[in-house]
Amino acid sequence: MMTYIVLLSGFVFLIKGADYFVDASSNVAKILRISPIVIGLTIVAFGTSSPEAAVSIKAAMNKTSGIALGNAIGSNMVNMTLILGVTAMIRPLTVAKETIRKEIPFTLLSSVLMLVLMMDQKLQMHTKNELTRGDGFVLLFFFIIFLYYLLEVAANSLEKNETEENIQIGSMKKNIFIGVGGLGAIILGGEFVVRSSTKIAIDLGLSETLVGLTITAIGTSLPEMITSITAAIKKQSDIAVGNIIGSNIFNIVFVLGVSSTVATIPIDPRVFTDVILMIGSTILLFIFSKTQYELSRKEGFFLFLSYIGYIAFILIRK
Repeated sequence: MMTYIVLLSGFVFLIKGADYFVDASSNVAKILRISPIVIGLTIVAFGTSSPEAAVSIKAAMNKTSGIALGNAIGSNMVNMTLILGVTAMIRPLTVAKETIRKEIPFTLLSSVLMLVLMMDQKLQMHTKNELTRGDGFVLLFFFIIFLYYLLEVAANSLEKNETEENIQIGSMKKNIFIGVGGLGAIILGGEFVVRSSTKIAIDLGLSETLVGLTITAIGTSLPEMITSITAAIKKQSDIAVGNIIGSNIFNIVFVLGVSSTVATIPIDPRVFTDVILMIGSTILLFIFSKTQYELSRKEGFFLFLSYIGYIAFILIRK
């Protein structure tokens, strides 16, 4: 009974935290004269991905690689299909041209890089597939490149006009305080949901890998889901989309990068199918985004159905 109470408390923290976090992030972007998409790709994306980082790195330290790798891959599948699907069904999402030209392709490149690094048996004639410490450093190098790109975008997005006079100096501190508090609530809520849902899953007799791809992945992606839906409702499409794209890149190049430097991650042969499906979902997102530079309700519904199909597939496979 207590486990279910903790689960419900987690949802409350996630919902209220996301509401404050999105408002504060949007205000900070306006005060600093930075494009909302940059805020979505950085502060919001990295902040809402904190549960994934904590869970995967801890799992790597505990040598439970099924959860570490499955959580990162599963979270990206949740982000691109379930979250963007549900969000677009609630309100069609406008996708910036720069996101289509650069950020989504970088997500695709990161996914393909991860697939290549996993293929030790075929490419390097090793006896087994694994993400080694060297692979982790390669992924982290790509993370540094992505950060450099974001700094360039931030610098170019600064507006030439002065900040409006009605924005008080103290409002920056206030918004940072509210944003940090909201982020803290999101992370705490995510932790509550992950711990309680994982316990429920284990009690029901589910496997470690299945928990990583489903329960843990969905649980750690709840901050992204709540944040993106809240941003869409508040007509902040740049934050909603940027949050997902940034989170996916963060999950691959940073979360898996750090996790594999902490401990070598053996690769379950079945995970290759999940990675290929993740790459396919990224390509699908790119195609949908190119249509009138938005994700329509119909496209969102298709993405949602894609996730339902994916869940059915891995349940049958396991």
